[in-house]
Amino acid sequence: MKTIIRMAAVMVVAMLAGCAAQNQNVDYSAFRESKPASILVLPPLNSSVEAGASAAVLAQSTFPLAESGYYVLPVAVVDETFKQNGLYTAGDIHALAPSKLREIFGADAALYIDVKRYGSSYVVFSSSVVVEVEAVLVDLRSGNKLWEGKKAVAETSGSSGGLIGMLVQAVVSQIVNTLSDRSYRVAGATNQFLLTAGQPGGLLYGPRSEKYELN
Repeated sequence: MKTIIRMAAVMVVAMLAGCAAQNQNVDYSAFRESKPASILVLPPLNSSVEAGASAAVLAQSTFPLAESGYYVLPVAVVDETFKQNGLYTAGDIHALAPSKLREIFGADAALYIDVKRYGSSYVVFSSSVVVEVEAVLVDLRSGNKLWEGKKAVAETSGSSGGLIGMLVQAVVSQIVNTLSDRSYRVAGATNQFLLTAGQPGGLLYGPRSEKYELN
């Protein structure tokens, strides 16, 4: 029951934050003209201070895209292909020309992700886990930007047992956040909100979705 309540709180925070940031006047003309059917998800850039942020976000990025009607190139295959071509860092991979990515993988579009924030922080009476992600979808055939979006999801825990109790609970929560890596779970929620099609300002449905004609 506590888990359900906690996750509901995360969803509420995400939706409230999303409503404030969503752009209702997104120009989808290039997206509709491109009609991408396959997406290559590139290893995310990591602008956060957590070393594992990129891998955590990447591991949970393909599911919402696939559910939205796109064929997503397998992450393991993509990673191995880059390594065989001497590319090991996200920065070097993001610097490749779209035409080169198209030549290697044959995908219609590539998703460029930047993890802005990832991890827990202790602020006096509460401990928060925050994941913030930005993404850009680029047509690999033309190099045109098709879509961009960003999302931040926060899970906050605190206490109401007097000053000492609040301080102790916040410290304990910070330790638990670090040991159990709640950030990984919050990263999954962030990807769901950001990369699931059909949301205001979000991605359009892919051709494998039954809702494709609603675009």
